[in-house]
Amino acid sequence: MQGRTASHNVDYVVYGVLAVALLTTVATTATVVFLLGSESLHFFNEVNIVDFLFGSKWEPLIEPKSFGVLPLVAGTMMVVVGAIAIALPFGLLVSVYLSEYASRKTRAIIKPLLEVLAGIPTVVYGYFALTFITPLLQVVWPETEVFNAASAAIVVGIMILPLVSSLSDDALQSVPSGLREGAYALGANSTEVVSQILLPSCSNRIFAATILAISRAIGETMAVTLAAGATPKLTMNPLESIQTMTSYIVQVSMGDTPAGGVEYLTCFAVAGLLFFMTFAMNTIGSAMLIKKVPR
Repeated sequence: MQGRTASHNVDYVVYGVLAVALLTTVATTATVVFLLGSESLHFFNEVNIVDFLFGSKWEPLIEPKSFGVLPLVAGTMMVVVGAIAIALPFGLLVSVYLSEYASRKTRAIIKPLLEVLAGIPTVVYGYFALTFITPLLQVVWPETEVFNAASAAIVVGIMILPLVSSLSDDALQSVPSGLREGAYALGANSTEVVSQILLPSCSNRIFAATILAISRAIGETMAVTLAAGATPKLTMNPLESIQTMTSYIVQVSMGDTPAGGVEYLTCFAVAGLLFFMTFAMNTIGSAMLIKKVPR
């Protein structure tokens, strides 16, 4: 009887700890949303939201002031598109190799090495882009600026590659072995099994991995701040300096902008838009991940 009572007491303690952790997480998220929302409302009381979302000129710190956020969004999307163009094919190829071709010993070596990429500080990636990738780009394209979108996209692509490969590998591993065995029994080779059986079976999870990787790339800060520069402009040339949403937030947060003014409030408006974008991407990715692989 005493043992059962002690067990119940332990259950109550664990339940309490988990409840506190859950409430802390919810409270933190709610506080962030409240602060972003309230400060953004102050900003939109002074700046028209249509001009903010669809304006093509972003110069909030100099006269005459312009608050069109499209240059920041365009710069962010340029880095994201370049990064996912690198991470998706390489990450998918790595995951297919690890799941279907690599031996257990090889898999045990390569997968931890990939995880190391995710553990490198992002500021190191930024300096890597400045000191290694940009000089290489300047050898091929001499007109490449010191700060440019291409080098930022490359390092962000390297950063999110472990995320794509790990989630895609988990997706391939979740496919029932009976599908593989049935395909091989019908005479299919390994390439046909991968391309016609495995990838279609877990395409929703691979799509979710891509969405989550895009969300990670959108929110990247230090690497793009160091590599891409701080020149907000609408351009399609990846060799030019740009500014992303996160790097602008860093610029305002340096302390040179007086608190309380409309210039300072732009930080919250941009952060609110960034939060909405990443939240939408994470929601889509999570919805795709919970879908089950067909049995």
